[in-house]
Amino acid sequence: MREGKMQRNERKIVSASIEFHRAARPSLQRNATHVLAALALLMSLASCGMLNSKRGDEPAASRTSAATPEHSTPVRYSRSESKHVAFTQTGTASWYGRELHGRKTASGDIFDMNGMTAAHRTLPLSSHVRVTNLENGRTVVLRVNDRGPFVGDRIIDVSAAAATRLGFANRGVAKVKVEAVLPPTEAAGTLRHTATR
Repeated sequence: MREGKMQRNERKIVSASIEFHRAARPSLQRNATHVLAALALLMSLASCGMLNSKRGDEPAASRTSAATPEHSTPVRYSRSESKHVAFTQTGTASWYGRELHGRKTASGDIFDMNGMTAAHRTLPLSSHVRVTNLENGRTVVLRVNDRGPFVGDRIIDVSAAAATRLGFANRGVAKVKVEAVLPPTEAAGTLRHTATR
């Protein structure tokens, strides 16, 4: 009788143990699924943070354009021109003419090789620049209406007419100084307004 009772108790214990494991298995699977999902979420958040910190750690110099001028200093001018210049750049100028004459520029204008225009990589379209040939001192004021030049270390392309006035049309290139200025009419208006105060 004792053996029968013991066997019944053992069977009860075994069946209870089996039922416990059956009941626990889905909850263990659920827990494992939750743990894996949480780990995946944490890993993705950590990788996002690492990407953002890498972008933020990038040095400021590498974020600036390669065409940034080396020398940019305010310069004073006479009354007939703008009071201040916010951009100065020294380098090589080239010119373009017949091969692009009549084609559309970056500003949407039609390029006129006989006009007083220029192409610059970074200055705003429709801004004005004073270009001085450093070899002979000749100066012209041009309107930026195109992008370029994209050849070597050249800093500005001028129209054929501007190259002729600057005295380097026969040579093709010249060392120049480029200065951003107000258009002649705006500069005169600004000076008149200042003088009447």
